[in-house]
Amino acid sequence: MEKQETRQLIETVMDKLANRADFLGIEDDEKRRKVSASAKEILKTTDKIIKSYIRVSTDGKGVIRIPAYRVQHNNISGFYKGGIRFSENVNEDEVENLAILMTLKNSLHRLPFGGAKGGVHVDSRNFSERELNLISRKYVQRFARDLGPNHDIPAPDLGTNERVIDWMVGEYKTIKQGEAYLGSFTGKSVENGGAKGRREATGKGIFLSYSWLIDQWLRLQKNDQQINRQKQWQTLINLTQKKESISVSVQGFGNVGSVATLEAVKYQKIAHKVVAVSDQFTTLYHEDGINIERLITYTNKGHDLPSNDEELKKAGIKASVRLANDVLTIETDVLILAAIEDVIHKENMEDVKAKVVIEGANAPITEEADHYFEEQGTIVIPDILANAGGVIVSYLEWKQSRVTELFSEEEIIADMSEKMIETFKIVYDMYFSSVDETMRFNCFTLSLERLSSLLYRHGKLY
Repeated sequence: MEKQETRQLIETVMDKLANRADFLGIEDDEKRRKVSASAKEILKTTDKIIKSYIRVSTDGKGVIRIPAYRVQHNNISGFYKGGIRFSENVNEDEVENLAILMTLKNSLHRLPFGGAKGGVHVDSRNFSERELNLISRKYVQRFARDLGPNHDIPAPDLGTNERVIDWMVGEYKTIKQGEAYLGSFTGKSVENGGAKGRREATGKGIFLSYSWLIDQWLRLQKNDQQINRQKQWQTLINLTQKKESISVSVQGFGNVGSVATLEAVKYQKIAHKVVAVSDQFTTLYHEDGINIERLITYTNKGHDLPSNDEELKKAGIKASVRLANDVLTIETDVLILAAIEDVIHKENMEDVKAKVVIEGANAPITEEADHYFEEQGTIVIPDILANAGGVIVSYLEWKQSRVTELFSEEEIIADMSEKMIETFKIVYDMYFSSVDETMRFNCFTLSLERLSSLLYRHGKLY
């Protein structure tokens, strides 16, 4: 979903909410629609867009200027919160769209955060460690006045990691001497005050969004006569009644995708096999399943996925090598999208064979493709529902920095799972009892309803 699609969906949902007699507790139709229109405009509009250029002295090209952004969408539900990505795809529209989605995600899961996002237009693979350190510190120098533990709290995202965040924390501490700094960023290393399990949280949460649906939620609903989505219901029944293992394919084998695949093969309640994985260069496929633990060991040494017979042998992996985008259309039951946005669209949506598609990345499916899957009976678990594990653990890390008490990894993952399951139950009940709206529409409805209520209670709507 691009920015325009996100804003259009906000407008559609808000117009529908405005016609609900119980919305905001306002009985007068004219007043309710007027107040709703105000909320719609506020939530479609970004609070602040900051753009700067980072000047970096490179090892071989002299000084270069790199575009960098921090977008703060809305903070009615709490301090701005959102990752910083290093990517050649970074631009103002992309970062703003991701900031809007962060606002909606945090609201959906009832976290005390608003939405923000940051980005640097750079491919980190093309820079030395010294150059990346300089880029990271320069980013903080440019945006420090707009960041802080009680204002805007960044975290790692695509192309960044705990090492980058540790560098940023160090620079923030230098600039803001004498001020609280531990809660200024989340996703730090554990040694630097980070939360245990933060790196794995998003991948674990993604698989949980699917596994809880096909197990606990389905068990609770088997005798429920209120199921209205018969196509999607039949999809769940067919999956759970398979005699052989459920097949899983994953686009993106980074921190998120690799953890999600590991969760799949270790899941004990229903057997799964990962038949395909991809990175930006390669898809690996094996119909009997890929040895995920060996593959993770290989990629953790700094390698891309094996792309020829020699590398496959070195990694100890049995698989065929295919084109990177083949992972989207391979025969599979479940497809996890853990790479970048807008990878499934009008041109390829009819070629997708998976019957469950999980958005581990932000906005990987266009609105048109979302509606197509709905018609086909394919279940799409949207990004703001499925990939919230990272920001939930970021909240726990931020809270941890305030009480100066370290939570165990078991406590972190348990709290994250409990928080996500609360939201899953509400969303899945709503989706399967409704008739014609996508699961994304339901998630937007719940999120925007809460945001509008906060705006109204804060006296922001007239």
